[in-house]
Amino acid sequence: MAGPLHGLKVLDFTTLLPGPFATMMLADLGADVLRVEAPNRPDLIRIMPPFDGDVSAAHALVNRGKRAIALDMKTPMGADVVKRLVKTYDVVIEQFRPGVMDRLGVGYDTLKAVNPRVIYCSLTGYGQSGPMKDRAGHDLNYLAIAGILSVSGRKSAGPVPGGIQIADVGCGSYNSVVSILSAYIHRLRTEEGQYIDVSMTDGAVGYMSLLAASAFLESKDPEREGGLLNGGGFYDCYETKDGEYMSVGSIEPQFWNDFCKAMDHPEWVNKQMLPDKQMEEFKEEMRSEFRAKTRDEWTEIFSAYDACVEPVLKVSEMLEHPHVKERSMIVDMPKPDGTTQRQVGSPFKFSSTSPEIRHIGVPLGEHNVDVLREVGYSDNEIEELKGSGLFGK
Repeated sequence: MAGPLHGLKVLDFTTLLPGPFATMMLADLGADVLRVEAPNRPDLIRIMPPFDGDVSAAHALVNRGKRAIALDMKTPMGADVVKRLVKTYDVVIEQFRPGVMDRLGVGYDTLKAVNPRVIYCSLTGYGQSGPMKDRAGHDLNYLAIAGILSVSGRKSAGPVPGGIQIADVGCGSYNSVVSILSAYIHRLRTEEGQYIDVSMTDGAVGYMSLLAASAFLESKDPEREGGLLNGGGFYDCYETKDGEYMSVGSIEPQFWNDFCKAMDHPEWVNKQMLPDKQMEEFKEEMRSEFRAKTRDEWTEIFSAYDACVEPVLKVSEMLEHPHVKERSMIVDMPKPDGTTQRQVGSPFKFSSTSPEIRHIGVPLGEHNVDVLREVGYSDNEIEELKGSGLFGK
């Protein structure tokens, strides 16, 4: 059965990770996503290692399930093709700095005049307004501005880059999808399209809501290892005998009781909420206990307890974990040569409209001819466009 977004048509002008990850989710959910790329300056993600044969694994992942055309948007003909396309599309999403799409002749006001029902999403680091709107940025910068780095890491070492792109994906990709689908529901009721301004920094600030509430009330900055959930309490990761780690999240009393039983330290039950200095002394005692056994030994012990304690897995271990596999989070994607490529699957689960994970990302401009024919270009017109260099040289 087709995915829940079957019939939704998306024009994708995004690059690198945040936008392509968002439109990958839409494609997984059944949307018809058409990726538009510059022919002479393709997205860097196409050349990002590692490679599976001559295909970038990153490109194959974030552009799976999408069609692709190559258009030189710096020519008037490029803008003309987009205006013709947008008549039959529901959503436009772009990831340029503010004003770029307007200069290319395909900004919101221009495309709204062609299709008043269009939903137009601009995804940027800092948003379409404010003193930083024109600045370049990356995930680390957005987390820095939002204050997240000030409460992350260790007091002794300071902030560290995260292991994943939190702002790019968590604040950019997912907020774009939520915004687009919210606008789509609104349009179903009203027939009204609209413009969406998604800022990755805004999303990162949103992640700080609980800590900001404390700052508002106490007029005091939260610190690294200064709270229950960022290393200031027992909620933390502990090294084991073999140099691996166990995560301990036994916050609620029933979980803490089971944790103390599993550790064979019933006297720890009343040490869950100690003052700072005493808590650090207690954590050193916990660290010493964890170093007495290997990660696998502790995993076996805690498998009998409901204590919110789990091993810290390497990526290769996660990919083979039975729970991850049972949840269909590892999929084999078909490649053009008849082989398959393993990828992480979709987190969305439905009872009757399962995600459609159709194929890996396709070559640049793969669907130029098919797409132009769909919107009424004749074969002669397409040949003329080819000769003009619109599709690249």
